[in-house]
Amino acid sequence: MAILSDYTEENQEQPIIKPIEKQEEKSSSFSAPKEDEKSSSAPKEKLNPNKSNGLDMENYAWGQSLQEVNINVPVPHGTKSRFLVVDIKNNSLKVGLKGQPLIIDGEFFKAVKGDECYWSLEDQKEISILLTKQNKSDWWKRLLKGGPEIDTQKVEPEPSNLSDLDTETRAAVEKMMFDQRQKQMGLPTSQEITNQDMLKKFMEQNPDMAKNFANAKMMPNSKKMMG
Repeated sequence: MAILSDYTEENQEQPIIKPIEKQEEKSSSFSAPKEDEKSSSAPKEKLNPNKSNGLDMENYAWGQSLQEVNINVPVPHGTKSRFLVVDIKNNSLKVGLKGQPLIIDGEFFKAVKGDECYWSLEDQKEISILLTKQNKSDWWKRLLKGGPEIDTQKVEPEPSNLSDLDTETRAAVEKMMFDQRQKQMGLPTSQEITNQDMLKKFMEQNPDMAKNFANAKMMPNSKKMMG
């Protein structure tokens, strides 16, 4: 984990986080529930993603692309980096101010590359966190395990950014978009088309087997006619 922060040492008392005014459309703050709480909780309705394809929480907001996850955590103006707790691991995240309850504390929905994650303190009033996904072909439906879930079917990637992706990720995105369109129209997916092409090519290379296959399909009808 790399840190990009302001480490200027000044005599200043540790700030106290004040609750951020709750907005109607934002979800409540989140700490990962215990296992027994997870099993007893009823299924929750999927939420519409924000403009960044993530979710606006009460005390922070997160968004994502196929490759990365961005988290923005407001803190009291004038906060110094030495007062912060930011612990990014491959499977978990802790964020807050020293001596106070953590703002974020839980396990990631999916793993990240801890050595390719960064955080910085912006204008002494907001923690900005950049996470690099290990799997760059999936949309996260939640930031932390057990947290509020977004409807990934409503995620809207920007087409203009498609050309900026690496070859592997771009191919995965294009395949996902193609398959989604095909399913909506009731047409075969890319894998189904591949299977059909392979079967057709095999039949062309083995005409005798193709005849036997065709005869085998006609056998039941022939027997019925003879009966």
